[in-house]
Amino acid sequence: MKQCRLPIALLTFLGVLALPCRAAAQQRPLITEDPEPIGAGRVLLEGGVDAAHGVEYPVSGLKGNLWRIPSVGISIGISSIAELQIDGGLYDKLYISERRIAPLSNLLTIGTDTTTHDVEDTVVATKIRLVSETASGPAIGVRFATKLPNASNESGLGLDTTDFYMTLLAAKTVQSIRVVGNFGFGILADPTIGNRQNDVLTYGLSFARAMTQQAEIVGEVVGRISTRSGDPFPGTESRGLVKIGGRYTVSSVRFDAAAYVGLTSIDPTFGFTAGVTYVFSAFKIP
Repeated sequence: MKQCRLPIALLTFLGVLALPCRAAAQQRPLITEDPEPIGAGRVLLEGGVDAAHGVEYPVSGLKGNLWRIPSVGISIGISSIAELQIDGGLYDKLYISERRIAPLSNLLTIGTDTTTHDVEDTVVATKIRLVSETASGPAIGVRFATKLPNASNESGLGLDTTDFYMTLLAAKTVQSIRVVGNFGFGILADPTIGNRQNDVLTYGLSFARAMTQQAEIVGEVVGRISTRSGDPFPGTESRGLVKIGGRYTVSSVRFDAAAYVGLTSIDPTFGFTAGVTYVFSAFKIP
């Protein structure tokens, strides 16, 4: 029986690829950004629960299992080609499994507690579509994002740094699959010394495949690569995730769930996320 599983799985996957695909802007559970905005006057609200096993914080020396309850986001269509995004989280809780001596471990105020918690850093971004998708070419856009230091280094979950990202976005519906690619750079401040920075390259590649009119399978590989020669500053290391999941849409509400694994030693060994997205028309652009 074991010899039959691979051909059956392959045939199932090929059958899924033969189904029609809807070309829509990316939403949860994907991180890779589609250049298509949500539309003028529309608002997208999303929230979810995230859990990650084996998360490591090189700056504070903590390691453990992290829960985010909830992770939240809002996108506002400020024109037909642009949207404003605000993403963050209200409550991050780390169940500590290991402590190490680290650059800022002396700042921790959690004592001998086996847990620590904080809010999540907020990311404020603007996404602009520069070129619409055509039969022969992809949609192209750009995204500018700033990470604000809401989480504190005293909790062990934050860096108290402000980072900046600029990303080139591209997307194309190829036969029956929506393929999205991101490439850009980030300027990450050194959390141990305030006048240094590490420049990183950011990347993302995702697909979305409709199985029915309501259901999709989605997946991505996303991360960043440190460009600094030698060891990067703590907290600015290369990171990466591989994620696979699904989405189910009912009217203007979309439910999602996904599992992921980390690509580096400081990424989560595995994790999952589940949530919901709601899109509605809120106002008219004059």
